[in-house]
Amino acid sequence: MSDSFEARARRADAYVQQLFVPRDDALSEGLADAAAAGLPAINVSPSEGKLLHLIVRMARAARVLEVGTLGGYSTTWLARALPPAGRLVSLELDPRHAGVARANLARAGVADRVEVRVGRASDSLRTLIEGREPPFDLVFIDADKEGYCEYLDLSLQLVRPGSVIVADNTLRRVLDEGPEDAGVRAVKAFNERIASHPRLHSLIVPIIRERLDGLSISIVE
Repeated sequence: MSDSFEARARRADAYVQQLFVPRDDALSEGLADAAAAGLPAINVSPSEGKLLHLIVRMARAARVLEVGTLGGYSTTWLARALPPAGRLVSLELDPRHAGVARANLARAGVADRVEVRVGRASDSLRTLIEGREPPFDLVFIDADKEGYCEYLDLSLQLVRPGSVIVADNTLRRVLDEGPEDAGVRAVKAFNERIASHPRLHSLIVPIIRERLDGLSISIVE
């Protein structure tokens, strides 16, 4: 993208955020606490959080699975979209991140519908499968990129026809010229997997942050 196009895109995102994502004290304080605790600033943007919220509501999801909690920012957006009896299971590798997230979820008033499980995501997913967890209506994948294909394959054992699988950062650096690192190669492999998978109908929606990124959306057949 040219500099002028990037500048227009950022202004467009700011315009959308101003109109549709007013300041939320619980979310803002959660981000501040996450930063103070030293968590990386890699949460979804406010506009993307609102998009995730809308996707949950459009899917009429009552059971949501999140792979990658971090400080609970996206978790809060997802949980707020659930019906009163809804449930969200969020998987986080780092116990310290999970502690920050739980405090943020309590502040946001959604702790009663969210369970944060600590451990390797692949192990936690297998535990859910072995425990015959009821199917999830929506899965949001936003964790280490090298694990995306495995998380997808495991998540497909935890959903039903009509469930939605969403993944973040699916255009980040994939169009850059030059050498590719393992993360970029993993994202490209994931994108190719969802494009060709016989059980999925998918598309990547471009997302504007500081630069171009993407959110993949798949419906399970």
